[in-house]
Amino acid sequence: MDGCCYTSSITSSSTILNFKGGSFSANRRFCRTGSGPQFQCSTLANPFLQLKNNFQSSIHQNSSSCLTLRSYKGIISAEADKKGWDFGRFVKTLYFFNGPPSPAKFFDFLVEKLTGPAPSEPLKPMDTSGIVLVAGATGGVGRRVVDVLRRKGLPVKVLVRNEEKAKKMLGSDVDMIVGDITKASTLLPEYFKGVKKVINAVSVIVGPKEGDTPERAKYSQGIKFFEPEIKGDSPEMVEYIGMKNLINAIKESVAQRSGKLVFGFDGDSSRDLPWGALDDVVMGGVSESTFRIDPTGGENGKPTGLFTGIVSTSNNGGFTSIRTKNFTVPEDVSAYDGFELRIKGDGRRYKLIVRTSRDWDTVGYTSGFDTVEGWQWVRVPFSSLRPIFRARTVQDAAPFDPSQIISLQLMFSKFEYDGKLNPTFVEGPFQLPVSIIRAYIKEPITPRFIHVGSAGVTRVERPGLDLSKQPPAVRMNKELGSILTFKLKGEDLIRESGIPYTIIRPCALTEEPAGADLIFEQGDNITGKISREEVALICVAALESSNACDKTFEVKSVIPFSEPFTVDPENPPPEKDYDIYFSTLKDGITGKEALEKNPVPV
Repeated sequence: MDGCCYTSSITSSSTILNFKGGSFSANRRFCRTGSGPQFQCSTLANPFLQLKNNFQSSIHQNSSSCLTLRSYKGIISAEADKKGWDFGRFVKTLYFFNGPPSPAKFFDFLVEKLTGPAPSEPLKPMDTSGIVLVAGATGGVGRRVVDVLRRKGLPVKVLVRNEEKAKKMLGSDVDMIVGDITKASTLLPEYFKGVKKVINAVSVIVGPKEGDTPERAKYSQGIKFFEPEIKGDSPEMVEYIGMKNLINAIKESVAQRSGKLVFGFDGDSSRDLPWGALDDVVMGGVSESTFRIDPTGGENGKPTGLFTGIVSTSNNGGFTSIRTKNFTVPEDVSAYDGFELRIKGDGRRYKLIVRTSRDWDTVGYTSGFDTVEGWQWVRVPFSSLRPIFRARTVQDAAPFDPSQIISLQLMFSKFEYDGKLNPTFVEGPFQLPVSIIRAYIKEPITPRFIHVGSAGVTRVERPGLDLSKQPPAVRMNKELGSILTFKLKGEDLIRESGIPYTIIRPCALTEEPAGADLIFEQGDNITGKISREEVALICVAALESSNACDKTFEVKSVIPFSEPFTVDPENPPPEKDYDIYFSTLKDGITGKEALEKNPVPV
């Protein structure tokens, strides 16, 4: 009921209501005596309190001498130029939603509406922060990513297999999920609640056959300097099956580019909701609406929902709406930035009301939206939702929580809120086809999944390559369990997931400091080296760059292998603007183009 301006039609003890041959004064106790409806006058000074007592009595007394909701299903009509009120529809409306307000609350809010002061505290801003998950956080790149995120003050959660190792390396206060991407049972989706973005630095472990030092000195030199072998799980388990498990675990937490369907008919997808009419009958009005699915009323003859009705200002009414029953499980759209609706507008102004509480009479986070004639998209940012309770803004309301959507409501009303009126309101019939309601990501879209892969993944058996000039992993792909083949298959899972992504393919990783000039390329052709610290900085920078979104690229430093790179602490290199590099990248270039006619065997 939020979002409407309510006034009482009870003006004095002379307001007489007639029903089925009987009548009663609005400020008098009413009981049935004998066989006919007779009323006794027991006037109280406050008509609101009297009517409240009467209403409670009629509901809660089970005696045959009392009028109850169950025993009365007729239409109450008022004499002073008022239209008949369908009390039966009022009761049906309340019980459809399985949560009618108590009579006490019902009448208390009338009194408060007329007499209560407006609060003056400032509105609380909506919390739009989100956690960045770092998978593979104890690896060479991963732990550096965690350091960079912490320096920037961003909330971090890590996904690791070894809790003790993670605490020793990252600190005992680190927020962690202990899980293994090769075991889906350890990656329950609820573990990732609140995670909005992911940086994946998980990689199959490659080490020297002859062993290594406790500090992994040989490994740190790079695969070029030792005879390698796979340590632990296979490339297929880590790079492919593990990627599939990770995406399945986080896909509800991070956003999809196409949005999340909440209601309607979107391509081959559809989703219904239990809508019911909630009109001004709950306040004594006579407006009436319905909602149904029209199988051919949408665009191009496709199905659509149809919100239709007749709105009237009689009896101080003036609104119609449809509201869903409370969802059994709250809808979580915290990965998104707002709701968008595909509607066929009529030039009028409507409201979207979102509730995060299961209570009937509670704050509704509300935003009005204007329409034009014809089919259109309308966006309602979460930031535009205003907390409304009993037609007034609640200045000290809790911030809107998009992870706890309990019900939705669409309304056409004479009233805005805080005493304002809808400038487009016209009495009479209306209809609003609604074919889609979904959550959306605001533009410009930035990546939600950053993946650290490897240069060379498309070069395996690429025709015309001189393998002697390729990195060891390319030459030894089969001996290393088809490592690059499965890394490429894992990349493809990311590209097919619908999650906005960036795939970074570093050349050979080194322990050198960041700071060297860089070369970004696409098409998977370059060789060279790059610092792990530099890769970590690139990962974090990509999170906020729309230019990096849905791009795949290779990166190396300009320093050749034969020259070590060092930094003078007294004269460090300036911080890079990585977006300059990202802005040179093009869509759709992965290096797979050369494999179209020569697919890589697994």
